[in-house]
Amino acid sequence: MDLFGVLTMIGGLALFLYGMNLMGDGLSKASGGRLEKILERLTSNPIKAVLLGAAVTAVIQSSSATTVMVVGFVNSGVMKLSQTIGIIMGANVGTTITSWILSLSGIESNNFFIQLLKPTSFSPVLAIVGVGFLLFSKKESRKNIGMILVGFAILMFGMDTMSEAVKPLADVPEFTSILTAFSQPILGMLAGLLLTAVIQSSSASVGILQALCITGSVTFGTAIPIIMGQNIGTCVTAMLSGIGASKNAKRAALVHLYFNIIGTIVFMVVFYTVNSFVRFSFLNESATAAGIAVIHSIFNICSTLMLLPFSKGLERLACLTIPDDIKEEEVLSPGDKDFKLLDARFLETPGFAVQQCRQVAQNMADLTKEALFKAIELVDKYDEKKAERVVFLENEIDRYEDQLGTYLVKLGQKQMSERDNHTLSIILHCLSDFERISDHAVSVKKAAEEMNKKGLKFSKKAEEELEVYTEAIKDTVEVAFRVFKEEDYGNAILVEPMEEVVDYLKGELKQRHVKRLQKGKCTIEMGFVHSDIITSYERVTDHCSNIAVCVKEVAEDNYETHGYLEEVKSKDNEEFRKKYKELKKKYVLP
Repeated sequence: MDLFGVLTMIGGLALFLYGMNLMGDGLSKASGGRLEKILERLTSNPIKAVLLGAAVTAVIQSSSATTVMVVGFVNSGVMKLSQTIGIIMGANVGTTITSWILSLSGIESNNFFIQLLKPTSFSPVLAIVGVGFLLFSKKESRKNIGMILVGFAILMFGMDTMSEAVKPLADVPEFTSILTAFSQPILGMLAGLLLTAVIQSSSASVGILQALCITGSVTFGTAIPIIMGQNIGTCVTAMLSGIGASKNAKRAALVHLYFNIIGTIVFMVVFYTVNSFVRFSFLNESATAAGIAVIHSIFNICSTLMLLPFSKGLERLACLTIPDDIKEEEVLSPGDKDFKLLDARFLETPGFAVQQCRQVAQNMADLTKEALFKAIELVDKYDEKKAERVVFLENEIDRYEDQLGTYLVKLGQKQMSERDNHTLSIILHCLSDFERISDHAVSVKKAAEEMNKKGLKFSKKAEEELEVYTEAIKDTVEVAFRVFKEEDYGNAILVEPMEEVVDYLKGELKQRHVKRLQKGKCTIEMGFVHSDIITSYERVTDHCSNIAVCVKEVAEDNYETHGYLEEVKSKDNEEFRKKYKELKKKYVLP
């Protein structure tokens, strides 16, 4: 093989790896994080976990991605170590689908219909259709399909290029002698392990082995130990992912390693022991792409069937390797629990990472609402524990804004579906509004605290008015937060007339308070407290308006907030005026 042949082989390998990555990304975007969510929830039954692990890996085309995701699940506390074992075993089975797809390139027949099954026959058509979807379709779902088709075509073209480039190696004695050395089980296993550890994909390393079959120099005796090593080498990605993770997450990575090591040892010992008596004749035959796919599948399926009944033993072995420290009761704040969901490992599956961010943001919204409503309760009846809770929640919400905002910026650099991009934009825009609402909750708490310390009390009339005003505030918050949590574009328009009514009520409350002040029914000191409270309430609804407008505008890919508000509040908007009048009748001051 000359220099140009080497360059062609390397170029083919590059296309092969890129095609596999592109196809996996397309499949992941098409799933939109739904597969991962299913994986997270439905793992109570070991057999079901194996099937789910196999299915998800077959779809995203990477057992490494699945196991890294599982390590992230355990690290974030959403999954127990015992739940991961079936998924890890299933991932090893699911990854064999790639070798079966690649084995289609080895089809040899003069029959027209059988020739159509050969990737070189249909992948150009898939490439044309895929490029057409990518260039001319506006639908996100079709673009994802286009990415999958183009990725598959590139993968198969890279495979074909590699196969053609290594053909001349069949006539190179040195190459044959190297491969013969790999037929020695330990050496062959180490070769497969190192190759897979370097490229961090057992599917890719099996594909390279299948491409080398074209030379006719790779025998089944050479291929089998290499395949065994490839299964161990793929554990490197999960092991690296476990660095810096929790103990259980590291144990999940170890379970993956132990599963493949034990499976490989048992398989090789049994196989070569039997071979010493029976002498398998096929070991000296030239391996085929389909034959390698068969061996790859048989090994992983047999390992799973053998070790699944001993899943508890694998868990115990991992726990013995990484023992627990002396147990101390760890008290986690709401933020500490949620921030574990923002695991850096999930960034490699953006669709799922967006769902995690959505969950954390919804929890942040719940804490914000709790802080505000507890602060409102303090105005009627001051309680020191509730006051402390409001301050604690405000500090937590500050942490949410910092942690979630940083994670979202990193996530924003990944390729995502249009819907996921919308969700990310909504969360990013609304974070500061939640944080500001919690600040206003603290302001209300301070006003209530001042009233309590100085023994101040609203007049009966002022209390009744404030009760109506408070009801309007609470209802506005409930609607706006529900719009955010459910991405309810339809009800987003309801918040603006509610906010307008609150503005009207605030003006009325101020005027009435001034009249009471003039009549000597209220003190100036109480007037300041009253003004602080109603102003904080009104500003809360301003942020509720921001949240609703953001949800509405992002859904329509329009970020002209001021223009939108002018249009909504214009005299020509009959729907807005009608709703505004209805709400004015609902919130009537006594």
